[in-house]
Amino acid sequence: MFFHVQNLINEIVPDEPDPAAANALQEGLGGQFGEMRTMMQYLFQAMNFRGPSAKPYRDLIQGIGTEEISHVELIGTTISRLLDGSPEYQGKPTDPVDEPGAKGRTPLSIALDTSNIHHYLVGAQGALPVDSAGNPWSGSYVYNSGNLVLDLLYNLMLESTGRLQKSRMYEMTDNKTARSTIAYLIVRDQAHENAYAKALETLGIDWRKSLPIPKTNAEQFPEVKKLVDLGLQSKQYTFDLAGQSEAGRIFRGPSPSNDGTELDASEQAPVGVPSTIAVERPEEYAPGLDADLLALIQTTAEMEMADIEAMFVPKADAAS
Repeated sequence: MFFHVQNLINEIVPDEPDPAAANALQEGLGGQFGEMRTMMQYLFQAMNFRGPSAKPYRDLIQGIGTEEISHVELIGTTISRLLDGSPEYQGKPTDPVDEPGAKGRTPLSIALDTSNIHHYLVGAQGALPVDSAGNPWSGSYVYNSGNLVLDLLYNLMLESTGRLQKSRMYEMTDNKTARSTIAYLIVRDQAHENAYAKALETLGIDWRKSLPIPKTNAEQFPEVKKLVDLGLQSKQYTFDLAGQSEAGRIFRGPSPSNDGTELDASEQAPVGVPSTIAVERPEEYAPGLDADLLALIQTTAEMEMADIEAMFVPKADAAS
């Protein structure tokens, strides 16, 4: 059972629209080593887990899988922000939808010179469950062997490859919106590398000479360094409301990254930042609610609330 807190797990820094950066981030969302893959792989491994004596490993995998849901939300929202609007179109919501803006640009002309026109034709300036080439995400990516050591090895490889690709994405763009999310995911990927490496370490495999994978200079990226200095690469959250997670029995002690930090699984979840809903885009006909339709929705909602109150409020309270 999952609960949703209407916060993003990390701040998305505002900047100009950048559809090219948005398309690069699609690989980190719907690619073979993207956030949709990690989310589904870890949740399926946790759901299919066998052996009560190995519960701490199940709890660790499940906690990371739950965090990956928020990563899908974060990177998907970032893609949507990067696609939202055009740097050279200065139209107003009250303008005719086909009226040219600055430099004679029409509202959606920016879509014609980007590498994924589906962001505009299909997604209404929003993220899609595809990779950077437009290939749909595939459930065949999910690896769940039923063997704990194999699954942990595969998960470590998955996090390492994801971190490698995000380091490349960081170097592809200087857009602040894109880099704020990419940097956060680079650091959290390293935390998850540490988690799976530590789990393997408890099973007799020593990763101290290998991690972090890849050995890059990502720690020197300004946005990444800020998070590493806070020790975010050495934290793992339980996302457990009932306090039943035993992941802390594994995620503890010196970090496998050999960076002098101690692993810490004491926090339930990060605080997060407020999540806001993007403005309407008339040129995309999204959401396209006119005044009459909004009034109808409000009236319907009030009627439904009245029915709920009539059903659940005790008669004694209603009479008083």
